[in-house]
Amino acid sequence: MTGADSGVHDAIGRPRIKREVEQLIIRMAREKRDWGYDRIAGALANLGYEISDQTVGNVLRRHGLPPAPERKRTTPWTDFIRTHVELLAGTDFFTAEVLTLRGLVTYYVLFFIHLESRRDCRYLLHDRDTSLTRSFRAIIASGRVDPLALPPRSPNLNAYAERWVRSVKEECLSKLILLGERSLRRALNNYVDHFHTERNHQRKGNVLLFPQVNDRQRDGPVRCRDRLGGLLRYYHREAA
Repeated sequence: MTGADSGVHDAIGRPRIKREVEQLIIRMAREKRDWGYDRIAGALANLGYEISDQTVGNVLRRHGLPPAPERKRTTPWTDFIRTHVELLAGTDFFTAEVLTLRGLVTYYVLFFIHLESRRDCRYLLHDRDTSLTRSFRAIIASGRVDPLALPPRSPNLNAYAERWVRSVKEECLSKLILLGERSLRRALNNYVDHFHTERNHQRKGNVLLFPQVNDRQRDGPVRCRDRLGGLLRYYHREAA
């Protein structure tokens, strides 16, 4: 190899680094936003690529990535979520139309979802809906959970909660005629149990979040556990 860096191609004129090395530089800069040029060059050396800090800087500038001090001040929301996912939960309201003796009534459903395990949390993300009042936030804080309001005009930042709303509506509520509050509660309770123990989650490795111990059989006949008249189904092996 005749180039000054071990990650470069031999070429006429200015040498160009290999594409895989350039992609590594970009990846490191995005995933470790506080790493400067020297730190990235050192990490590349650990992988066998002798790249100068100047080359690192050239690559980042070419891709519109600023130096570390500026990258640290512009952490994307997705990176923040990924870093703190074990501590965060989301909350939101959604409505369900319920048929009662008084006619069609709109019920508001309040839910909470832990982003990592889908259960307990340390911080609670919520939008700025007027329904989430100061007294509501005080109740949340009394349970040693810190409520964090999302920035104004940012409808996509509470994506985990919004995804759950879409799931419960598409897989359950939109397929039922709800007769009274008891019917709504029954549907929601069944769906939450199904969501936790019987539904595979693609964003969690396409596995069950909290599989029941007696459902982990590798032999025995296949059985189907259904809820809400077969609307929700879970196939498992019965213990031999």
